[in-house]
Amino acid sequence: MQVNDPLSNVLYIDLSKRTFEVKRRDDIFERYLGGTGAAIKLLHEECPEDCDPHGPENPIIFTVGPLTALFPLASKTVAMFKSPHTGNLGESHCGGRSAVAIRMAGYGAIVIKGTSDIPIYISIDNKQVHFRDATTLWGMGSFSSGRVIRENETGAGLRTIMRIGKAGEKLISYASVISETYRHFGRLGLGAVFGSKKLKAVVVSGKSSLPVVDMKQYRKAYNEIYNSAVKSPVMKKYHDLGTPENVLPLNEFGGLPTRNLKEAQFEKAEVISGESLAEHYLGRRLACSNCPVGCIHIAALREPYEDEAYFYKTTMISYDYEPIYALGTMLGMNSAKDYLRLMDRVEAWGIDAMSAGVVLAWATEAQEKGIISEKETLDVKLGWGDVQSYITALRNIIEQPNEFYTALARGIEHTISIYGGEDFALAFGGNEMPGYHTGPGAHIGTLIGTRHSHLDNAGYSFDQKLLAKEEKSPEDLVDILVEEEIWRQILSSLVICFFARGIYSPELVSRLLNITGFDVSEADLDRIGREIYVEKYRFKMREGFKLDDMRIPKRIFETPSPIKQLDEAYIRKALEHVKEILAQEGVFQN
Repeated sequence: MQVNDPLSNVLYIDLSKRTFEVKRRDDIFERYLGGTGAAIKLLHEECPEDCDPHGPENPIIFTVGPLTALFPLASKTVAMFKSPHTGNLGESHCGGRSAVAIRMAGYGAIVIKGTSDIPIYISIDNKQVHFRDATTLWGMGSFSSGRVIRENETGAGLRTIMRIGKAGEKLISYASVISETYRHFGRLGLGAVFGSKKLKAVVVSGKSSLPVVDMKQYRKAYNEIYNSAVKSPVMKKYHDLGTPENVLPLNEFGGLPTRNLKEAQFEKAEVISGESLAEHYLGRRLACSNCPVGCIHIAALREPYEDEAYFYKTTMISYDYEPIYALGTMLGMNSAKDYLRLMDRVEAWGIDAMSAGVVLAWATEAQEKGIISEKETLDVKLGWGDVQSYITALRNIIEQPNEFYTALARGIEHTISIYGGEDFALAFGGNEMPGYHTGPGAHIGTLIGTRHSHLDNAGYSFDQKLLAKEEKSPEDLVDILVEEEIWRQILSSLVICFFARGIYSPELVSRLLNITGFDVSEADLDRIGREIYVEKYRFKMREGFKLDDMRIPKRIFETPSPIKQLDEAYIRKALEHVKEILAQEGVFQN
């Protein structure tokens, strides 16, 4: 690392005292590179054991990496915190402009602790931090508050506005943080941590210059990556249709969770497919900073005003595969317009789309089975495909008018501890399931992933590419998934978009790091990735996480997957093997 590289600067902010300071942390960034590696080290330092996720001691940590603002697709920001949703590791990644804004403001990490006595937002402009009164913004949706802040803060172009909606203010445990209107820190409840601190938003802008060791080699490497990205068939797919391209192939494969996974194919999948949305609703495409792909797809929903002839309201709504699964197929939504209407409410209120959809799907089936009645739902008759009932129920989750909706506001695991219905409650490690019922790789990968996310190790991909061809023992499958997750620790420490994982090979990553001032070999990358993986599990187990305690939803055994009929014994053997791997690394079960 070069001496003057601003990546080592960590900005520490105390909301309680309204103070800030900058410390150089070469020790962290030289050892862990940045991103998720630096974040887990800072989380161990700043988050006291057993702290209240809603308490002032729980830190909000934003980190970027050494390739940010220098190379294409190194455009994610990592957020780390103690999750109010699971009670252990909280980690969420967001695209947009946030990573470049933080890097150009002269920081590799921002650590926010404490709690304000009134609603505020933070404005970080290069070397200055301003604490702004946000009393008038409290209660506003994410769209409105973003617009007001945008009009009152300088720094357009290299500026990010990360803010919460009402879900975060109401401490919904799966509330999200919205950035640049259409990107999100979506999973595990960062929005609720913002809300508990009375923090409405964080604004960052900056104009720093970044050093490179060899400008000639830098330009050569940049062009190599850029050309690979724009000429790649995979990247073209994301540009043309975005992640919704996955809807029809997964449906044909028989791995698309439908109506709370009572089925794995949706008869109306074509209506809410990427192809259909692009043909009938696509309004524009956007790209994250320093990304030539442009995978962000925005729908233009045109609806007439009530009692007004020839006057229409046009709403711009982002759509991706996971929200289409969670708010579409999981709820039996057979109308693209209805799906977009529900997605618009999710965006405005600032709530994680995946968790919200899976929670509503459980509630629909629970009402079907008589586990709950209209007494609990306050006369809302939930029905597959009934968008108005889901909008009303979601509004009640935000407002929490009774004990049932207060339970739903804390997610499925909490709700079933009160009402039952655990056999069809689709959560893994406390986090609602992602949109894949492709086989054992998908579900085991979600169970053992450090974030309980499909992106931890992409188990669904191994189902389709590998397990469809040959049988794997649970031990062999776990070895594959863990190795993939270890490499992804490097990608997320460099904050590289996982869509570009086919471009950023270990050889290329080592070369790019050398250009930016790091002396890191391919062997070093493997060692660093393993260390980060282990440190994440250390934090999880420090906070009470136990592999032995993980509930496995019975529904995944009842609905056939396209690879094989799943059985619990196979999955339990996989979990035992994870324990063996962790024990070899010195991480033992509590």
